[in-house]
Amino acid sequence: MSNILKSGREEVRALRRNGRGKILAAVAFPWALLLGSRMALPVLLPYIQAEFGLGLATVGLLVTLLWLGGAVGQLPGGILADKYSGGLIMTVSSGLVVVALTFVLFAPNGAVLFVAVPIWGLATSLYPIARITVLSETYPDRLGSALGISMASGDLGQTLGPPAAGAVAALLVWQAGLGVVIPLLIGGGVGIWFLVPRRARSDGGTDTLSMETARDVVTELRRPTMLFVSGILILFFFFWQAFTSFFPTYLIAEKGVSGTTAGLLFGLFFAVGAVVKPLAGMAYDRIGMRWALIGVLLGPVVGLVLLPMVERLETLVGVTLLISPMLGNGAITQSFVAEQFPTEIQGTGLGAVRTASATAGATGPVLFGIVAERGFFNEGYVALAVVLVVVILLTYRMPMPSGSQ
Repeated sequence: MSNILKSGREEVRALRRNGRGKILAAVAFPWALLLGSRMALPVLLPYIQAEFGLGLATVGLLVTLLWLGGAVGQLPGGILADKYSGGLIMTVSSGLVVVALTFVLFAPNGAVLFVAVPIWGLATSLYPIARITVLSETYPDRLGSALGISMASGDLGQTLGPPAAGAVAALLVWQAGLGVVIPLLIGGGVGIWFLVPRRARSDGGTDTLSMETARDVVTELRRPTMLFVSGILILFFFFWQAFTSFFPTYLIAEKGVSGTTAGLLFGLFFAVGAVVKPLAGMAYDRIGMRWALIGVLLGPVVGLVLLPMVERLETLVGVTLLISPMLGNGAITQSFVAEQFPTEIQGTGLGAVRTASATAGATGPVLFGIVAERGFFNEGYVALAVVLVVVILLTYRMPMPSGSQ
């Protein structure tokens, strides 16, 4: 344990060296707000159902639209991150989310809500690729660790956001739980503007929209390693979006817990991620993708199989803790994918992979909502365990590029 703590302290010192710590903080804070507000939506679904008279399949579609918007914009976000300053793109993303959230909060009917939510997702989608490209420039030797810290900040937001939104919704109205994010996100955008260096990545005059660039990206994507990792990401996005969209509703409907308790368990799920993601990033830097990814997915398979069988609150806490390590997936897979592309097309390539995989995976919430509405909530979670088993098998069989493990 002492060696782990010592290694962790050394990593933190290295990440802060030469003034890089303030850049990491400026990138991480808005990311925490963006993910915290997005993951507050599943906790607020019962209130939205009641206000707009929606069924489980319909609110599942609402979450699918949020995720779909978040998927579609990642390729344009990657192209913009290659062409312009990553700091500029993250600032624009934060501002657009503020505008979209305002429309969500003041939606007079379901139609406006169903238009505003995908715009919210689209605005959010401009942020993650720019974030990764900025971190890859700032930390060329420690991308896994830096990305793990950044992702952990997102989990901190997801830890605090859902239970806070649920508690505020129970006391006031559901809109109040999301509304508090807006002034904080404005402040985060200002921080990015002043702290993150604004420099164009295409310094050599490369046109990131050219046919040559497109061919380069397609050539990289056709490699066996990238085909495998794209399949892994599609399955994981499907699993992730289905699981998180309905976990609080599942706890309320099937386990009989209160909305506040469901929000706390959902927050606990992400709290573990805040610890797991930096460790997963460090593991990726040291032992490579294969074993790091398998390591964070084995426990969640067991937890998902046990979930339908447990009823008591303490056992629900234990199972939630068992499932949580899957949150380390992103620090491993996204670091791996980013490092497969040359610097000049890194954002475009990563955006293409994430857009394709997240778009396919966005079907998860609506399909899971249909299954749940037909009375197969428990069976749905067992099916998600099977999806993770397939991800583990693909990871084990994936051909690794030279120098990887």
